[in-house]
Amino acid sequence: MENSSNSVQPLAGKVAVVTGASRGIGHAIAQRLSKDGATIVVNYAQNRAKAEELVATLAANGGQAIAVQADLGNLADVRRLFEQTQAQFGRLDILVNNAGIGGEPAFGEMDAERYAAIFDVNVRGVLFAAQEAAQRFGADGGRIINLSSVLGNRPSAFGVAYGATKAAVDSITKSLAVLLGPKGIRVNAVAPGLTVTDMGTAMPAAIQEHVARTTALGRMGEAEEIADVVAFLAGDSSRWITGQTVYADGGNWS
Repeated sequence: MENSSNSVQPLAGKVAVVTGASRGIGHAIAQRLSKDGATIVVNYAQNRAKAEELVATLAANGGQAIAVQADLGNLADVRRLFEQTQAQFGRLDILVNNAGIGGEPAFGEMDAERYAAIFDVNVRGVLFAAQEAAQRFGADGGRIINLSSVLGNRPSAFGVAYGATKAAVDSITKSLAVLLGPKGIRVNAVAPGLTVTDMGTAMPAAIQEHVARTTALGRMGEAEEIADVVAFLAGDSSRWITGQTVYADGGNWS
């Protein structure tokens, strides 16, 4: 029978790397996994102040966390992120591949440099972070949770390259689930719809209104609601789920 401490903090004793955790959905995920008892490695690319502020908040609430700078588009940075995690805590149990970039120009204005930047972080970073994590999980296995998007499976005139990266994330998720399952490593993805974050609210008002109008629950999502789904996939309650992309979009049909 599960004891009360594990019921309150189902991730107690676990170490989780959350990439892109200084703001938005990653910030909410780090807070939720810390609340569930995990020690958090707060990865950030540029915003050191926000990352350290989050670490201080988690510590003030009884959690343990460190901030580690790493650009997920740079393979040397990816390796260093996991080396520092291993050196600091001696273990790794959960990887949340949240870091991603959008800011895609209009299709006619896309150039090779911007295309490469989007794919380097959103696809290559996900793949090689998973590779590093898989090599460091213990005998009990681990959890890899990739942040995808509804745009990975739905056409959009506003994110041709971005949507392609998320379709790639869904494919990587399925393939790694098959490859790593025998080692006790579960791999899943969460695909949010439009969410109230800096990226989401930067979309034109007409798009935000359209999403709310064509969503069963009548609004955009909140970062904390995505974090709740990630927490479920990180815990033992989802122990029979792997290779899946969970749509957290409030029932959007557009």
